Amino acid sequence: MNLVLFGPPGAGKGTQAARLVEKYGLVHLSTGDMLRAAVAAGSELGRQAKGIMERGELVPDELIIALVAERIERPDCARGFVLDGFPRTIAQAAALERMLAEKGKRIDAVIELAVDESALAARIEKRIAETGGARSDDNLDTLKRRLAVYREQTAPVLEWYRERGLLHTIDGMQGIEEVAAAIEKVVEELR
Repeated sequence: MNLVLFGPPGAGKGTQAARLVEKYGLVHLSTGDMLRAAVAAGSELGRQAKGIMERGELVPDELIIALVAERIERPDCARGFVLDGFPRTIAQAAALERMLAEKGKRIDAVIELAVDESALAARIEKRIAETGGARSDDNLDTLKRRLAVYREQTAPVLEWYRERGLLHTIDGMQGIEEVAAAIEKVVEELR
């Protein structure tokens, strides 16, 4: 089972991805974490990404797709994976679809955690209080910028997946348990 989790910053994607990993034995693939790991490991892809990241530039789609392609070949991904934070554009979604098809794989479902943007500020403030601001992107100015980018670049990807019959929208304003139950219902129907 290969899934993509969508939602704006603070929607609960990381929380729900962790639950999917635990319940179904899927691997949580965060492209940001994967990039940092490749750089730390000094792999060829990591060396290419390091310079780009140090210059503060966006890592090109081709490099991200190559990183995902390499990662999903590892044995721990045999049961499937949950992508979080990728794809962010229609071009990335199309490239991901082509790469997976070449490997005889596909995305089984795209799960959108729909949330009220006005409530996200409160969620981020709560996370800051709970973690002491451990995440560098946990501040309201960053949230506003990330929401604008999400609306402009990432939200159109949802329509792209809807047209393919893969999109499942979950009310992300529910409690963690209710959101998890709704996601599990989608996953169970696909199994």
